This record gives sequence, C-alpha cells and structure tokens, in this order.
Amino acid sequence: MLDLLLTDARVRTFAQDLPWAQAVGITGDRITYIGNSQDAPAAHRVHSADGALITPGLIDSHNHLLLGFDPDAVSLEGAETLDEVRRRIHGLAFSRPDLDWICAENAVYSVVAGRRPRADDLVGLTDRPVFVTTYDQHSVWLNDVALRALGIDDGAELAWGVPERDTDGAPTGWITDFYTSAMTTAGLAALQRDIPMYSPERRYRKLLGSLEMATRSGITTVVEPQVPLAEQALLLRAESEGRLSSRVIGALFHPIDADAAFRRELREAADVVPASDRLRFGPVKLYADDVIEPHNAWMLEDYANRPGHRGHPSAPLGELTRIITELDRLGFQTHTHATGDGGVRLALDAIEQAQRTNGTVDRRHGIVHVECLAPADLPRFSALGVTAAMQPRHASPDLIRGTWMDNVGEERWGRAWRIRSLMESGAHVALSSDWQVGEMDPLVGIYSALTRASLDGADTWTPAERIGLDAALQGYTAEGAWAWHAEEQLGALRLGARADLVVWSDDLYRHTEEPAALLEQHAALTIVGGEIVHDAAATSATPADPAPLGACSAH
Repeated sequence: MLDLLLTDARVRTFAQDLPWAQAVGITGDRITYIGNSQDAPAAHRVHSADGALITPGLIDSHNHLLLGFDPDAVSLEGAETLDEVRRRIHGLAFSRPDLDWICAENAVYSVVAGRRPRADDLVGLTDRPVFVTTYDQHSVWLNDVALRALGIDDGAELAWGVPERDTDGAPTGWITDFYTSAMTTAGLAALQRDIPMYSPERRYRKLLGSLEMATRSGITTVVEPQVPLAEQALLLRAESEGRLSSRVIGALFHPIDADAAFRRELREAADVVPASDRLRFGPVKLYADDVIEPHNAWMLEDYANRPGHRGHPSAPLGELTRIITELDRLGFQTHTHATGDGGVRLALDAIEQAQRTNGTVDRRHGIVHVECLAPADLPRFSALGVTAAMQPRHASPDLIRGTWMDNVGEERWGRAWRIRSLMESGAHVALSSDWQVGEMDPLVGIYSALTRASLDGADTWTPAERIGLDAALQGYTAEGAWAWHAEEQLGALRLGARADLVVWSDDLYRHTEEPAALLEQHAALTIVGGEIVHDAAATSATPADPAPLGACSAH
C-alpha cells in the first residue's frame, strides 16, 4: 500500500514521459505512483486536492535564509518618504527602551530625493545609535550617535563596510560595500562585536524564521547563497535539531581577496557530511561587481546620470578569472553575483576561461541577478552551460523606479532582467526570491514573471520579457533542480524521485488571464521527502499563536 495518495488533482509533473496526471502516490520518501485517480493503489492516507494544482516542490535558487527578519528591528518596507522612515524608527525607539541599538531594515535608496540619505536625516529620533540596512543589504545608513560610537567621526575605518565621506573628510552616515565586506571572517567578527542584531543567537532566530516561511510558501529546497565559514555552524545546528523543514543547499562565501589556504578551508567545509539529506554544502559564492543603485555595479558604458563613471569590478581585472579557474579545478561549482552588464561579461569571461583551461564540462556555474545584460552576451549562457539565477520580482517598477532606472538610463532598459530572452535562447534560468531583498512567496515571483508589473498592477515595465505560467513554474522546479545537479531526484514528479511536492490552494492555471489572482493563492500542503511539513488547513484550524519569527511580510 501507498503511505499517502494525493488524488483528484491537476498534477503538473514536468516529466517528459507524462507531463500531466491526476494523482501522486508516496511510499516512504519516494514517489511510487503517478497516473489517474481511478487506477491508483490503496493508501493508508488519502488526500483529495479537489481539482487544485500539484507541482514539484519549489526550489528557491537564491534565498538569504540567514538574513531573515529580525523581530527586534523595524521593517521599512513600503516607507517611500523620509517622514515615514523617521516615524517608524522613532516608534521602535519609543517602544523599546531596552534596545542599545535601534535597527531598521529594508530602506530604499530613493527615500531622499536627489541624493543619498545622510546621518543628518536621522537627527532627533533617539539618543541611541541607529543602524539601517538597505533593502538589498549592500549599504548601511547610520545616525550621528552611531558614527561616534563606531569611531568613524574620528577617522576610524570599518571591517564591514566603507564609510562615505564629504570632500572635507567628514562622514556622511552612509556605508557602502556592506554585504561583501560584512561576510568576510574579519568583517563578520567586527559586525557581531559592533551591532547586536548580528549576534549568533539573533542570526539563528532569523534563520529559523526564514525556514518556517519557506515551508509555508511551498519551497522544498532553498539555496542559501552566502554562508560565511564562521556561520556554517548555524545551519549544522538547525540540521542537528531537526529544524530544517525544507532542504538547504549552502553556498560558501569566498571573499574576493581570499588566498589558496582559504580555498583549502572551503574544500574541507564543503566536504562536511550532515546526518540527514536535508543539508549539503558545496557551491561557492563570489562577486563580480556590486549593485547598480549606489553606482557601484560595473557597467560597459557610463552611468546615464553620472558621466565618466562606470562603477567598478569587485577585484582587479584578471583576479576573478584566476579564482574561478582554481575553484573549477578543485571541483567547485560557482555562484557569482553580477548586476551590471560589465560585471556579467566579466563573470562569463572568467567561466569560459576556467572551462578552457581545465577542460571541465557540466560544472553548471551560475551567475546570479543578471540585472543588465548586453545583447552580445545573451547567447553565451546557453553556449557555456551557465545558469542564470534570476529574481522576477526585482524587475517590478515599484521597486526600481527612480534610482535603478535613472542610473541605467532608458536606452539600456531593454537589457534589464531578460528572463524570457534567456529562456528562449536555450539557457537554464533558475528563478528565486532573493529573500529578504524581495518577498519569499514564490507566487509573488511568478506574478512578477507573468506581468513585469507592480504588485498593485498599476504599472507594467519591459513587457517583452514577460513569460507564461508554465515557464515560471518550470523556472522554480525543473530548472532549479538542473542548476544544482539534482534533476534526477528533484524538480519533476516521476517514479522513484524524492517525494518533494506542493498542493496549491487552487489550480493556478485558472488564473493566467488575471495573474493578480495568483497573489490570493497559497501552498495548501508542502511535502518534503514524503513528510507533510506544512498543512494550511491544520494551521488555520488551531488557535492563533503569536506570529512566528520571520512571519512579517517582506518587501
């Protein structure tokens, strides 16, 4: 007998031999039946989907579980004006006199028109230091008290970022290169010493909250794209405590200036074998450039609103090629951040040279974000077997109107997030959320992929790059499995595959004409390895508990 039979469903398998079915049977942690409902074997437990859609479990190929949401910080999601930012920060300071630092997350760059925010903009809110991260985690905004507490006023530098200074040397309160610096060994140690929000226990709480959210969202495999060696223990702790409700692939962070000795440490860390099949390490995270909003991503031509400036690569030219070549030789798959068209080309060139030098094939190196892609580089993804790990929500006009659009300039908008073009070229495009830069809910990402619109549907941008629902789901399932060398076990519903799947609240294909209705749906059941790890009906039937850590909506 089957352990569990899911029946009366529309089953989108993404398996070539049987793309659609009505029922899925599970025995242990494997799929043991796919077919018609009436032909299914008997089962100890039967669940009728009542016509709802069943898909393979979703694979979020770039999801910062370790960032999460901190319940002792305030979210600036939706705070588009300085007045609103000040109101929220003041509210946290007033209500939490116990906090030594007042921390906020998810600030947008355009909150002050025409310039970057400054310490002066936070005057009068509290007599305690204020620490604010931007929505992309690449910049930090401090008040005057924080500048003094960290010694920046007296000329001190930071291990976790680069203080911006006026022409007279006075700090502005803005810190760039935050995330790349903060995840180095020295940077993280200094950050944990300086800022309470980054203590190991608070980071662990955020990790658990993110995992709970992933399970509720129908995500059965999460790629944590930036695990510092110093924080590998947090994931191992969650695994040992049985808290990994979804599978986790941990990409180990490689600072761009790390040496061969560090790469030997990476090899040892990647070879750690956890006790369960819910966790593995191995991909390596690198940076080709930074981000476009503060003019730091590397562009092939000048920024539209800053003549003579193209940003910069994350390392001297040639260094990324040398590192990827060595990592490729050591057997590592790389996952390289690149947002500007210059950064994307740099990463492609490095991967191409590594493959040529080492003679390797099917390493499946990846480039993440690919926000701006030069036409000449588009066919190279397919030719080189490089995965584009992309986030549909990032292309929503409500997120990038203003700073991103103005910096890139309208003449290059056609290069932005070319998801459809890459898919049609034959490239593998693995979709993801980039939580907490974007909402974790994959239905938000799917809606964005279908519409290229803001969540209220008011604006549509670059509509030529919209894709259909089937392609979007495939980007979150089969394409994600291929990207991480897991296509034999995950990403499709076939006999013998791991029983990772989602029963949705409705047949999502009913809403292709009105995609906004997708935002009203949810994962009804999430199953990982044959285990029901989320049951929306059971959750709604129990008395309401306090919101779990991380349950706050994202941005």
